[in-house]
Amino acid sequence: HMMTQTHWTGGDYRVQLSPALYERVYGARVIWLIGRLIIGCLFLVSGTQKLMALDKFFMVQHAGDTAEVLAPVGAVSETLGGLLIAIGLATSWASLLMIVFTTCAALISHRFWELHDATAATQQAHFMKNMMIVGAFCLLYVAGGGPCSIDRWWRDREPDDNCLGEIGLEVG
Repeated sequence: HMMTQTHWTGGDYRVQLSPALYERVYGARVIWLIGRLIIGCLFLVSGTQKLMALDKFFMVQHAGDTAEVLAPVGAVSETLGGLLIAIGLATSWASLLMIVFTTCAALISHRFWELHDATAATQQAHFMKNMMIVGAFCLLYVAGGGPCSIDRWWRDREPDDNCLGEIGLEVG
């Protein structure tokens, strides 16, 4: 059931606000958490792998003279951004970092416009995939970490027990 919250606006009248984003559909809290964990952990693992083998970091092959700087900066950005998004800490700022990282990675690594053979289509598909991921980070920037995040806990100063309650795992 959807409920509209009543909030005082500071005057003698109340304004009816639409339900919070996580209250609009059943299971949204858990889905939000799962989505954040998937995208964050994928980037965390990928970034960690790049940190372990910077000399083999694919982006290095395409970055030219700036590779010695871009490879470690990219690997750290990907690792840190993925970790912050996965745990829901500074989610909007981490999303901005990942928007920049993913866009730069696409422009450096997937230059399909320079190719005229069969690899052009493959590189275009990789480029478009990165742009879709940028779109997801844009949405995460606006929406934030969600109800099951450190961001929310920090703001409210108490954990939200309903995150697991929606799937039948009552906490406390």
